[in-house]
Amino acid sequence: MSAPTRPTPLIIDTDPGVDDAVAIMLALASPEIELRAVTTVFGNVPQPRTTENAGRLLALCDRSDVPVGRGAPRPLVYPQRRRAEAWHGGDGLGGRAEMLPAPAAEPDARGAVGLMAAVLSAAGDPVTIAAIGPLTNIALLLAVHPDLAPRIGRIIVMGGALGEGNISGVAEFNIHSDPEAAHRVLTQPDVPVTMVPLDLTLRCPAGPAWIETLASGGPRCAALAEAITHYRAAYLARYGIDAVAVHDAVAVLEAVTPGVLATTPMPIQVACDLGPARGATVAFTDVDAPSVHVAVDTDVDALPAEILARLLRLG
Repeated sequence: MSAPTRPTPLIIDTDPGVDDAVAIMLALASPEIELRAVTTVFGNVPQPRTTENAGRLLALCDRSDVPVGRGAPRPLVYPQRRRAEAWHGGDGLGGRAEMLPAPAAEPDARGAVGLMAAVLSAAGDPVTIAAIGPLTNIALLLAVHPDLAPRIGRIIVMGGALGEGNISGVAEFNIHSDPEAAHRVLTQPDVPVTMVPLDLTLRCPAGPAWIETLASGGPRCAALAEAITHYRAAYLARYGIDAVAVHDAVAVLEAVTPGVLATTPMPIQVACDLGPARGATVAFTDVDAPSVHVAVDTDVDALPAEILARLLRLG
């Protein structure tokens, strides 16, 4: 009889954000992983707000034991060009942040990079990092603590687009927010990277029945469904579809159940110039360049259903 498999240790680096909220709650609902830390970064809204939102989401789920590390307030080099309040509301959670419990603990004094380094140093098993915001904290971690790279099982990045972007014609929001950091992470050879791009996440949206079922699933699920309301309206206005893309939850589900996304290896570079292609993720052919495992396919019907079934466990 085989021994039971231990949960995979997980760090979520995030900029909550409505779909980030779905992803964090998905992780908390999944026994296959053990959430060791949540680290925050600027992105959808400024970093003080993303940090507060992370604490509120953990408090909502009675998981304030998970430490929160406050991370980068800005990109590595150039200022962030655009935020995403139009999608996520001024507070990042669709105008509903104040409806959630206040954070029950102060952010960890070590900050995001220090907290991640401590988690990696203490872990007995390789740690997965789900990077579902701009990649500034991850680039800093790899630069400051190269000795800890072997302790990272893989980095799962929600970001990039091989086709049309969502912040420009070619760039996805997370990558565009700090292209220099993204280039550092996606081209390094030391840690395996899985990239979950818009090309895939937009193919598996959550529709009205999904949202209605979530809303009826208990008080925590209802609070999450309420936060989705503004995001849903923005999605309808942009795409003409009554649904929401749960981008970040797709990436976290891959951390929970490895292999749920089919991937193909390809070298990726990020456009770091200041022109209209800034932030584009470009696949190219170079046998000597490190490859990123790019998620290209999944069961687009089963995946949202699986995310919903797990969220409903939270009640």
